[in-house]
Amino acid sequence: MEALRWDKLVKHVLDAAEEHQLWVPGDRIVVAVSGGPDSVAFLHIMHEISSNHMPLQLICAHVHHGFRSESDQEAEMVEALAAHLGLPFEWIRADIPSYMKITGQGSQEAARDRRYAFLHEVASKYDAASIALAHHADDQAETVMLHLLRGSGLSGLSGMKFKRREKNVELIRPCLRINKTDLVEACNTRGFPYFTDESNSLRKYRRNAIRLDVLPFLGQYNGQLTPSLNRLAEIVGDEDDFMEQGAYDAYRCLVQENGGRLTFEVPSFLKLHVALQRRLIKLILNYLPLDSDFVDFTRIETIRRKVMEPSVTTWSLDIGQTLVCTREYDLISFGIRNDVQDQTYEYRLTNWRETYEFPLSEINRFLRLTTVIPEDYLVPESANQAAFDADQLVMPLIVRSRLPGDTMKVMGLNGSKKVKNIFIDEKIPPSVRPRIPVVCDGAGNIIWLPGVRRSNVAPVQEDTSAILYMTVGDSAIQG
Repeated sequence: MEALRWDKLVKHVLDAAEEHQLWVPGDRIVVAVSGGPDSVAFLHIMHEISSNHMPLQLICAHVHHGFRSESDQEAEMVEALAAHLGLPFEWIRADIPSYMKITGQGSQEAARDRRYAFLHEVASKYDAASIALAHHADDQAETVMLHLLRGSGLSGLSGMKFKRREKNVELIRPCLRINKTDLVEACNTRGFPYFTDESNSLRKYRRNAIRLDVLPFLGQYNGQLTPSLNRLAEIVGDEDDFMEQGAYDAYRCLVQENGGRLTFEVPSFLKLHVALQRRLIKLILNYLPLDSDFVDFTRIETIRRKVMEPSVTTWSLDIGQTLVCTREYDLISFGIRNDVQDQTYEYRLTNWRETYEFPLSEINRFLRLTTVIPEDYLVPESANQAAFDADQLVMPLIVRSRLPGDTMKVMGLNGSKKVKNIFIDEKIPPSVRPRIPVVCDGAGNIIWLPGVRRSNVAPVQEDTSAILYMTVGDSAIQG
């Protein structure tokens, strides 16, 4: 019976490894061993596999947390176990109290951070492909319940993954379908020494309370609660992976990077199912320099509902940590908040010969003036070009920044129109408007908004004898 039970444990791990592609022959694997029955049994299983089933190079790694009086003996026992199995042994005495003071973390969180940091250091030292952890089915059930009580989404309910990449190393958990009692019994029946962590019985830690109180209470109504929670984790995990892939596909199709900002078009976003809308926003936030704590459901849903508003087409939403989400008509963008005020400038142009170009350094653009005879006249090809009857223009020309109350007599319309309304009608994004200079004649009339509209001042006609071309462009392009 004993041999069959042991063989079954080994087979469970082998089956999980094959199903989830946890390793290939010759892989170096760092095995985390605390000294408890779970990790001790797991190390023996991994050694059995590397000796009789698949060539693997194992490294035993242990963290001395220093919380318990028996921590010294525990470290010595794990070192002796590694020596008995002929495995390299790496360990560290972590000063968790000092780390807690520096980070402000609780003991459990601080210990976890230092533990994983050390495991990654060992993996880097040995150029290991993965770090193997002894988390089992009971740990998974506790994790799912913990996340459920926190109000987690699918990603949380999927629990721990059999394989997850972190810092260029795979974190693998081959025992997620094995119960803790089976691992403890394996140690007891095969005579593997281990230590019991008495802090696991302290209900002040939420995970312990879930294990000792919540799960047993709910178990009165479902005798298969732990297997049920594990099945939930696997089903939700697969569906979460499917949704995540859909989010990545949507990101590749819809999201562009423009000037360090991540942008997408509103009409394309509205076609997505609400679940993908949330996933896409979450993915975008994950690409921004935000703390993971900021990427929560409330923030994601606030952004999504804001995008869905049909009545307001320009807005700015502070999403924290110097980042902002903005809408400019049909364009949504995410990036660093820009608090720089529009710069004020004014240039006067009185005389020039042939082609004259001068920089508008405040907005990183240039304006080029060229005088030609009617025989060389070409109709402007874009809104960045304009042609005027040179003899009808009142000098000097003035190129300046926009002022409150600016109006222009638009060609084809009777009367004047506010520049602000012209921008709105032409759907010029607010972030673009400061880079549009205002060109005036000597009488103060606005004759051209480069890239937008020209006025009815000095149009080119049949009797025009001299034509002035104006062209606006970006200085960086010219440079």
